[in-house]
Amino acid sequence: MQRINLLSPRLANQIAAGEVVERPASVVKELLENSLDAGASQLDIDVEQGGVRRIKIRDNGTGIMKDDLSLALSRHATSKIITLDDLEAVRTLGFRGEALASISSVSRMHLTSQAEDESEAWRVEAEGKDMATAVRPASHPQGTTIDVRDLFFNTPARRKFLRTEKTEFAHLEEVVKRLALSRYETGFRLSHNGKQVYDLRPVTDQLHAEHRLATLLGKKFIENSLTLDVEAAGLRLWGWIGLPTFSRSQADLQYFFVNGRVVKDKLVAHAVRQAYRDVLYNGRHPTFVLYLELDPSTVDVNVHPTKHEVRFRDGRLVHDFLFSRIHKAIADVRPESDAAPTGMQETSSNESEITEQSALQLSNRPASSGMDWMRSASSSPSSSGVRGQLDGMRRLSGYAQEYTSQTETVDPETGEVREAAPLSLLGQSDVSAFGQDVDYQAVPPLGFAVAQLHGVYILSESEQGLILVDMHAAHERIVYERMKTAFYQKNISSQPLLVPINIAVSQSEADLVEESSTVFEVFGFRVERTGLESAMVREVPVILIRGDVEGLVRDVISDLSANGISDLMESRANELMASMACHGAIRANRKLTIAEMNSLLRDMEITERSGQCNHGRPTWAHLSMSDLDKLFLRGR
Repeated sequence: MQRINLLSPRLANQIAAGEVVERPASVVKELLENSLDAGASQLDIDVEQGGVRRIKIRDNGTGIMKDDLSLALSRHATSKIITLDDLEAVRTLGFRGEALASISSVSRMHLTSQAEDESEAWRVEAEGKDMATAVRPASHPQGTTIDVRDLFFNTPARRKFLRTEKTEFAHLEEVVKRLALSRYETGFRLSHNGKQVYDLRPVTDQLHAEHRLATLLGKKFIENSLTLDVEAAGLRLWGWIGLPTFSRSQADLQYFFVNGRVVKDKLVAHAVRQAYRDVLYNGRHPTFVLYLELDPSTVDVNVHPTKHEVRFRDGRLVHDFLFSRIHKAIADVRPESDAAPTGMQETSSNESEITEQSALQLSNRPASSGMDWMRSASSSPSSSGVRGQLDGMRRLSGYAQEYTSQTETVDPETGEVREAAPLSLLGQSDVSAFGQDVDYQAVPPLGFAVAQLHGVYILSESEQGLILVDMHAAHERIVYERMKTAFYQKNISSQPLLVPINIAVSQSEADLVEESSTVFEVFGFRVERTGLESAMVREVPVILIRGDVEGLVRDVISDLSANGISDLMESRANELMASMACHGAIRANRKLTIAEMNSLLRDMEITERSGQCNHGRPTWAHLSMSDLDKLFLRGR
């Protein structure tokens, strides 16, 4: 029988290092977090062979006092927390006191530091099986330098699982990038094998913050992003969110910080994904750099050894706050001819590609605000001009009626399959607006239509050049947004089931149904618990009466169990309305008059998310005069 033995300090630290130190990037993360907690304003990181051979980090923080150096390399020794109350409201990046002991147990490490209140510097390193520390005098300015050599030299099993030098440095660089995005007031200098990679100066204003973002994430991100800064219920969210047209094939440009700590949280990911749901093409991922600030006592950071996960005390509040603010910011984006750009405007001299929507200056003003480019004038337009506009609108609305009268659809109120009602392109307020004495003092953001190309695209002349509009995609979004508004502004009609649907569930799922009955009721469902492991659906919204009700309820329960919240019912209703809007929108090869095309352009300018159709495809693109000049080599 094996006897119980007390592990040696070095072996215990090596076991702990398995959770804390996975690769060179983990070492850099822990050491940089300690430097930032020490108040450093400048961090220098020198790396050799991807960090496997050497990692040297130097800061100008408060330093470590001589009497504390021996404790610095001991497990569970920290200056960050003292009592349980400190742990429940952590304000620092580090707090466990495990990093230095773990790193020193799997590498050759020494630490040199001079505290701000001392005149001499000292060097400490741990030696031998018992991790005994030796402190010696050294020469060093105020701050701390940690030199880590030969990582995993004494644990060959760990070392052989490391990847190539290029891969390991890529992970290490990503860690530096995240921390540089979390602390703009701190300078970062990174070099690899003697070659400088980054030299980021401390940031003091918005312009320099955007320059740092452009350096780390690319200038395209700044040019295709919106700034965000909102507060509510003790929460503050600020940062940058990418336009839907600037999406990625993978989630590699997503950075979220909670009180300065980078996190990857399922609740946050769900809220952001839900906010972008209507505007992203299938399989694409949004881009963002966002910062959430809240009371430290309302978030638990002591969840995972790597501290990448957090747990919010009121997760539903945080989720709803994130979703509503990001969703509104995206919805409020409008083409705006005189709006200030959101990012830097420099463009490469050799670029000759067609500019995307972001190149036309955008404004995220509310939809309810007045249109700046429409002003009352003393001289009214000619009556024939007004009649031409009105006739164009009537013909376009007539076409929608003509087409949809031949298309079966589901009535949102009764759930009956019947001939679709006419889907007017312009609302009543828009029709009356064209009948008033108005004059265009400036060219509207999407300009004026000049022609239709192959019955598919509208060509429009704007102040900045040429705009191309996919008329079907644009009209589809307009119809979809109006259908959603009409649907959600009314109480959702429910229909009792003649034969209720009985669903067999687990006991935990039945408990969840009982606790979340109001979640179902919001969207017209009435789901009741009828036994220890059973539930019954008694009412469903009429718009979903013909769908797979049991499958939907099961999916919602699963979503609630995984995320604590579900948007599947709203998603299914939106999918049905999107399908109806797609079938009711203008089809290709439909010839439009100039007045009809202008009516469509004006409606796009006041419709939420008009930059993308219901499937996430862009509805318009912009070709500036400089782009056109390059095509014909003008000015050379």
